[in-house]
Amino acid sequence: MQFWDELINEAKKVRNSAYAPFSSYLVGAAIRGKSGKIYVGCNVENSSYGLTVCAERNAISAMIAAGETEWTHCAVVTKNSGSPCGACRQVLAEFTRDFENAQVMCCNEDGTDRKIWSIAELIPGVFRL
Repeated sequence: MQFWDELINEAKKVRNSAYAPFSSYLVGAAIRGKSGKIYVGCNVENSSYGLTVCAERNAISAMIAAGETEWTHCAVVTKNSGSPCGACRQVLAEFTRDFENAQVMCCNEDGTDRKIWSIAELIPGVFRL
């Protein structure tokens, strides 16, 4: 579990930077790129709710901005082990080719409640061009 602990710790740290004045639901995400490098993101809400961006999508954006286009593992930390929304699931699926082995772990803020899914489990019938 040490492999996951590193991602969870990074997600916990960035979760403290989340901007969530409307929902008070802080989310941190840490994504391990195929290279092994870790990219982080937190949720950023907006008073125009549709412009809110989730932690997972911000982490993917950081990965893309760094020049990497594929991830292998993602940790998401919330107060109650919440899983990625549908939009985030689709974006995560866009940047992996290995639906069976790319994994997402969702855990609560103290790391005691952990759930792991593959992208294939999170988004069966993923949309592809």
